Amino acid sequence: MPPQFTINDAFGATSATLPCDCYVHQYGAIATGRRAPHYPSDMTDAEWAQVRASMPVPAWLEGRGGRPEAHCHREMVDAVRYLVDNGAKWRAMPVDLPAPRKVYDFFRRWSRHGYVRELYQRLRRLQRQREGRAAEPSAGVMDAQSVDGSETCPAATRGMDGNKLRDGRKRHVLTDTGGLLLEVTVTPANVHDSVAAPELIDAFMAEPGRLLKLVWADTAFQGPALADAFAAHGVRVEVVKRPDGTKGFVVLARRWTVERTLGWLSRARRLNRDHERRPDHHVQMVWWAGLITLTRKLARERLHWPEFRPERLDPRPA
Repeated sequence: MPPQFTINDAFGATSATLPCDCYVHQYGAIATGRRAPHYPSDMTDAEWAQVRASMPVPAWLEGRGGRPEAHCHREMVDAVRYLVDNGAKWRAMPVDLPAPRKVYDFFRRWSRHGYVRELYQRLRRLQRQREGRAAEPSAGVMDAQSVDGSETCPAATRGMDGNKLRDGRKRHVLTDTGGLLLEVTVTPANVHDSVAAPELIDAFMAEPGRLLKLVWADTAFQGPALADAFAAHGVRVEVVKRPDGTKGFVVLARRWTVERTLGWLSRARRLNRDHERRPDHHVQMVWWAGLITLTRKLARERLHWPEFRPERLDPRPA
C-alpha cells in the first residue's frame, strides 16, 4: 500500500513545500513538474493540498487492475474545473490543458465510480469539523432548481416546468445548515418536488453513519407519500412557509441556506443551462461546481475583488 497523505499534512503544506505530488507523478511514467496556472478556476497550492489529502486512491495503484494514467491528476482536475466554471465545450478546452478526449475520459471514469462525490463528502466532513461541528449533520435543508435544456439534452429526459415555463431538467439538492451539499439528484423539470424528494433522501441515507433527523423545506414538500418515505429513515420534514400577506422576495428562516447554495452553483456557467446528454452527468457537474466553492472555503481563498485586484484599490489613505 503506497504512503498516504494525512489531513494534518495538508494543513501544514505550503507552495514552497508542495511540488506536484499526484499519484501519477509519484508512481506513474510521466516527468516531474506541472503546467503554470493561468485561469481563475485553477487550484492554488492550498486548494490542491486539501484535494490531494482526500483524493481516492486509483485502482491501478492498489493492484486492482488498469494501468497508470498518462496525465497529471492535478491538471485533469483543473481541466474539469475550467469546463464547469466557464461553461466551455469539451472540444474547446485550452491547448495548455490535457487533450479534450483525455479530460472527458477522466470525467467519465470519475463519474462512473462516484469519485467526485466521494471527494466532496470527505472535504465536507473536514470543513464541518473545522467549524466545530459534527462530521455528519443532524439537520438539513431541501430545495429544487429547474434549468432550461439545450438541443443536446434528449427530450426523453427533460420536461416542462409549469411554474417557471422551462423545458429542461430539475436538480434537487439536500444541504446541511451551512449550505454544504449532502446529496444531489436530477429529474425532468416536470417532476414535482415531492415526488423526487424520497429518492433524494434514500440516496443520502443509504450510506452508514448518517445522523439526519430533521429536514426543512418549502410548501412543495408535502403529502403522505413523502412523509412515509422520510419516516422510514427516521427523518422528520418541517415546512417553512412564507408569512401571510408578504409579496416579493422575503428571507425565510432555514430556507435561505439552500437558496444561497443554489446561487453558488449558478456561478458555474456549465450549470446555467443543461447541455448534458445524460442526467447522471448533470449530477456530476453539480458536484464539480460545489467542489470549486468548497476547496476555496477550505483553503480560505475567495477569488473576489478587491483582494485579487490590488491595482484597483484606492491608493489614498483612509
